[in-house]
Amino acid sequence: MTYPVAMRGINEESGEYLGPSRKQNRREALEVLSLADDLAGLSENQLGRLPIPEGLLTHIADARRITSHIARKRQLAFLAKQMRRESDETLEAIRDAMDAGGAAARVETAQMHRAEAWRTRLLDDGDAALAELLDAYPEADRQRLRQLVRNALAERAKNKPPAAFRELFRELRGVFAAASLAAGEDAAAEEARLEDEAGEPGNGDAAP
Repeated sequence: MTYPVAMRGINEESGEYLGPSRKQNRREALEVLSLADDLAGLSENQLGRLPIPEGLLTHIADARRITSHIARKRQLAFLAKQMRRESDETLEAIRDAMDAGGAAARVETAQMHRAEAWRTRLLDDGDAALAELLDAYPEADRQRLRQLVRNALAERAKNKPPAAFRELFRELRGVFAAASLAAGEDAAAEEARLEDEAGEPGNGDAAP
């Protein structure tokens, strides 16, 4: 989520500093309140990846614990008040980190869909699909993938629990993650690449 920032400036004719209007103040306050609400909805692990000052973490934790609607609304207002005491740079750093986290989440979802699509192709098309996959990802373990495909097909034929079916998915996720790491892609770059590859693999098939 992107949070706009109200701009201030200087009167070009008089050179007088133009302070924020009441409307601007209200808009900025609502933007910080929205950010406070978003932060209160994150897990501890997610919060730990953001550049949040230590003093704010306690107030965020208090908001996360409260379940009563009225009490939570009051705590969020208090949290937003404390956040407005921080510098603009601090709040922007938090927003930027949250945006980056959103890109990472979208990449993860895209990789999951891609793994599902490749798993379907490997089970349906066998060695032909495996050859295509290895051409795109030469570091993938051919023998491991082939064995998992065979086991997954055997499970399906015998109506057994899908252990190999699930393991094949995890193996494919690992292949894609390793390729991104080796390429040194950040979340934004990988998201752009996955968007370019949308509809693949093979013959324009969309991920299921």
